[in-house]
Amino acid sequence: MNHSLGLVIESLVAVLLMLTIGYCMLLNSRLKRLKADEHSLKAVIGELITATEIAERAIGGLKHTVRDVNENLGSQITSATQLSDQLRKQIAESDHVVRRLSKIAIAARPPSASEPEAAKAPTATVSSAKAVAAAAQAFSDRRRSGGIAA
Repeated sequence: MNHSLGLVIESLVAVLLMLTIGYCMLLNSRLKRLKADEHSLKAVIGELITATEIAERAIGGLKHTVRDVNENLGSQITSATQLSDQLRKQIAESDHVVRRLSKIAIAARPPSASEPEAAKAPTATVSSAKAVAAAAQAFSDRRRSGGIAA
């Protein structure tokens, strides 16, 4: 009986050892796949780090570009505002000059008794045009001499 009990125990140990060897082979194959995945994961992490560094440099460049554009736009807006103000003043001054010229032209016209007679006589319109031109020339001469025209 001792022999059969010993044989059963040794057979049981042999079966357990075979199961252990099979399980170790299974674990070995899983560990190999894990190592392969670890290497690919390291490669992916390396690529992500590289992409992050490139993105950080690009963001820095964009910030520099935005700062330059902001400065340029600020100066252009300032100069455009100044030019707009200057044009507004010149338009107001030209409006004033046109009003004064029209007053001068009206004052330089020879008094006519009636409009229909002036339409009949073409020499009257020619002389009034010459009078307007002479008044404008006198105005511009006074303006050029440094004084303000009356």
